[in-house]
Amino acid sequence: MENKRWYDKYEETSKALSLLRDLNKDLQKKFSNDIIDVATAIKNVNKENDEAPVSIGIERVLGLYQSGLSRRWYDKMPHLKNAIRAVSTLPENDYLNVMEGICSSVKK
Repeated sequence: MENKRWYDKYEETSKALSLLRDLNKDLQKKFSNDIIDVATAIKNVNKENDEAPVSIGIERVLGLYQSGLSRRWYDKMPHLKNAIRAVSTLPENDYLNVMEGICSSVKK
């Protein structure tokens, strides 16, 4: 089966988004703020690192464009939409680390 969404490419991303969706609104907002803080810190470190990749990949660029269309469940929640946008623009390794961190932090 072909992946339809940019975040279906990695199991960690689908799992993290599913876990976030199941949280109550207050916890979603807290995790969103934490995700944005982590993404910002990583971006700042990458600015100082000359070896950081410049491109995030065509699938994620397309995903960011499509997220402006507000078709995804998290697009209707401004705090989660901003968090997902922030983390989706990270280099792939950093992005995957954040997704894995969400999975290990959010307990069912």
